[in-house]
Parts: sequence; structure tokens; C-alpha cells
Amino acid sequence: MAIPKEPRQLMINIMYLVLTALLALNVSAEIFNAFKVVDSGLKKSSEAYDYSNDDIPALIRKGAKKKPELQKYADRIDGVRQTSAEFTDYVQEIIDYMIDQTGNKNGTVDDDDYVVYQGVKKLKGEKNKDITTRYLVTGDDGVPPKGPELKEKIQETHDKFLSFVDEADSDDVETQLVVDDDSWKATKEKAKRSWTAYNFRQMPLQATLPILNKFINDAKATESEVLNYLLQKVGTDSSVVLDEFIVISAPKKSYIIKGETYETELSLGAAASSKSGTKVSISVNGQALNVQDGKATWSQSPTTLGVKKYTATARVTNPVTNEVKTYTSDYEYEVGERSVTVSPTKMNVFYIGVENPVEISAAGVPSNQVQVSMSGPGGGTISKNADGTFTVRVKTPTKSNERALINVTAPGLKESREFRVKRIPNPEARLSTSNGGSMPSGTFKAQGGLGAFLDNFDFEANCQIKGFKLVYVPKRQDAREAVNPGGRYGGEARRLVDLAKPGDVYYFDNVKAECPGDVAPRNINTLVFRIK
Repeated sequence: MAIPKEPRQLMINIMYLVLTALLALNVSAEIFNAFKVVDSGLKKSSEAYDYSNDDIPALIRKGAKKKPELQKYADRIDGVRQTSAEFTDYVQEIIDYMIDQTGNKNGTVDDDDYVVYQGVKKLKGEKNKDITTRYLVTGDDGVPPKGPELKEKIQETHDKFLSFVDEADSDDVETQLVVDDDSWKATKEKAKRSWTAYNFRQMPLQATLPILNKFINDAKATESEVLNYLLQKVGTDSSVVLDEFIVISAPKKSYIIKGETYETELSLGAAASSKSGTKVSISVNGQALNVQDGKATWSQSPTTLGVKKYTATARVTNPVTNEVKTYTSDYEYEVGERSVTVSPTKMNVFYIGVENPVEISAAGVPSNQVQVSMSGPGGGTISKNADGTFTVRVKTPTKSNERALINVTAPGLKESREFRVKRIPNPEARLSTSNGGSMPSGTFKAQGGLGAFLDNFDFEANCQIKGFKLVYVPKRQDAREAVNPGGRYGGEARRLVDLAKPGDVYYFDNVKAECPGDVAPRNINTLVFRIK
């Protein structure tokens, strides 16, 4: 598309492009902020598990001293803790490697792997999809992908945790660290036909970190379950099972869409079961909840957008002294609204004969759940690229009242965007760099023919001259004509050009050009040259 010559229209076009870019940036920032909120919440939960898990071993060892046959449960403590630590270190190494490779690449994670933008600290490679796909899903340069190994490590760690539980009690211990094979098997995308591809293929680094940190959190939760199991087996005469507590909120999602239900599981860092004798009550914003084995569930269905805050309170009653201790924590989650952004990255129309790049995002929806198709006039198709963008190809122009449609569907979302389809704009025929006027005879004779040029067109497209009629009008003589096929001079046209002398006039008429996607050559500009 040529740049408008009228200043007002040029300004309108520039403002439209800037607005589109800002909209895309706002949606992207909103999504990545949600990922950071989730990741931060998971890290806080993991810290709470570390805090409570550090206190339980001393109580187990104390209880095991009561009877010799209970010592076997105390002997399992180090194995449980080591299993958790080894898995945590393994996953953390994966996280650190990907952050380092998309940041400073100095072998460690430090401040140089981050940047500060508008006062907010963020990863340099937060949007990088290449590292997650190569390192975890496809492998690189003969090095196998890490994802399948991670999956095996999760299952191996799960089984190892259960090995510290008596076989007769295995059904009573809840293990959080499991491999979810149901979700990826249910997907219809061929590219997602594996656990690793479903979780990590084409996922931005910042979106992958909460997934990996959740595995760490699950391992520490399972460590807590097994340690509490060992504590129950040895029993305790302590008035309170644990002397310090912290409230944990484990939401299913910290960023939800308007109309969805926010649900979170609230518990103490080391939850006291009903068998322990310790009484626990939990409330949110003053509303008492039903507590079972030290855990309660709270849900809320917001009707407005924005950040929602709530306060969780746990009260622990000493069964011997009836002393009550209260522990309170504040939490928040964000409510967004699903929306679709379809941004042609070069023009606001689609052009025939070239690849039209398009970026598509749906706020609040993971990219692996977004389905895109094309319909309507224009004969268009759309395909997804390795970097997550899309390419549109069209065949026929749309009429003034017609539009091609890009259709975007995702869970709870179905929208379409309209676009016009046009031929590539007419190229300009030139002799060398000139489209007419005066030219010295020597310069005129030195040219080999006409060329077709596309100015101010943002696509890689080459148009070809398919022919023209050359009219030679010598000074005070009759005109002579030659029909020339193609852009370069043929025999008769070449002979007429070689006759050029001052005062002669040459007309390039009926000039035809053909651009990518054209079904037939098109007429373009006429050229007139006066020889001097």
C-alpha cells in the first residue's frame, strides 16, 4: 500500500497503527503479570512447607523413643527429606538453565538476567518460546529433550515417597506429586500428543515457570504428608503437634475470567489432622469455613474486573491448656475478561500473492487452547508458525461489501475479525530511475528496458513488465512503432532506441505488468521521454 500523500490521512493511518501496537502490548503485559502473580504465590506456598517440614522430624524422633518398634519410622525421616531436596534441586536446575540461556548466559542466575521496565523487574527472556520448546520438548544438536526425563523424575519421586509408607497405609497418604496424563490425551492437537508437548511446546518462559514451580510445591506438599504420616505412627504426648503455623492459600488459578469461579484451598503449613487432638478453625473475611483434617475450601464468583483481596485466618486451640493462637495472612487474585486481538503485523488488509503475517492472542487463555481458522470470501487459509505467529494466504479480492473472516475459538470464547482482501498495488514502470521527462541521448540509449517498482509496500514482492508499445517520434518526421514483449528491449525496440537524438520524443504506451497472485497482466503508467 502506498503512503497517503494527504497529511491528514497519513496521520490517521499512523495513529491506527500505534493504537493497534499499544493494544497488543497491554494484552501481553496483562497476561505476563498474571503468570508472575501465580508464580509468586507458588513460591510463597513452598516456603511455608519448608517452614513447617523443618519442625516435624524432631517430633517424630521424640515420639519414636517411647517404644523400640517405633524407631523404624524415625529412620525414614532422612530419606523423605532427601527425596524432596533432590527433586527440588533437579527442577530448580531446569529453571535456572532456561533463565540463564535467555539472559546473561554466564552459567548462573543473577541480576543481569533481569531488566527493569517502568519500575517493574522482569526476566529478559520472559516471552522466549524457543528455549522451552528446544530444551524440554524437541532437544537440540543431538541432546535429548529434558521434558520426558522430567516426567520420569516426577513418577520416580512419587513412588519413592510412597516407599516410606507402610503398604497397608498407602491409600491413606495423599501424594500431590503426580503426572497428569489425562489432559494431554484429551487434546485434539497433533502437536500436543505428548505430556511434554502439552505442557511446554511454544510456551513462553514466564508461563512455564509456574508449571515447574508447581512441581516443586507438590513435592514439598507430599513431603509434608509423609512426615505427618510418620508422626501419626509414632504418636506424641505434646500438647500441640506443631508449635508454629502459617496459613497457606493454594488457589487453582490466581487469574480468572469474569464469570468463572475463584476457588482456593486454605490450610496450615503443617495441617493438624482430626486424630492429633489439636483444634483448628479457618475463616475468610470473617466467614467461618468447614474444616476437615486441617483444611478448608473457600470459593467466590466475582462479577467485576480487577484485583480482589481477602484475608484468611486460622485459629489453633491447644487441647490441654485451651490456649488459642491466631494466624492471619492476606491474599489477592485478579479478575480479567477474555478478549481476542488479531493484529496484522504489516497492513490492515490482506494482499494476494504474498504471505501476510498475523499475531493472534486471547487474553486469559493459554496459547495451546486457542484454535484459529479462516472463512468467508477471499479464498484464504491461515497456518501457525513455529514462533507462535500466523501466516495468511489469500487468492481473490473481496468486494466493497465483503470481508474475509479470521475465527478464534477457545474455552468460553468464540469471536471473528473482518479483513479486506486486495491485489498488490500497481507498480510503477521506470526507465532506470525515471518515469518520464528529459533525458540525454547517451543515457537513454544505455538503458536495457523498463522495470516495475513497488514503492512503500511492506512485503517482499517482485512485479515483472510483460510488454509495452514503444512509439518513436523523430523531430519533424513521421512516428514509428514497435510492440515489445517483456521488459527488456527486443530487436525492433532496440533499433528505435538507438536512433535517439536531441529533439526526438519516445512514448512507452500500453505498459503491462504482472505481480504475484495476478491471473493476467495489468495496465500501469505511460512514460514519455524527450531526448536532449
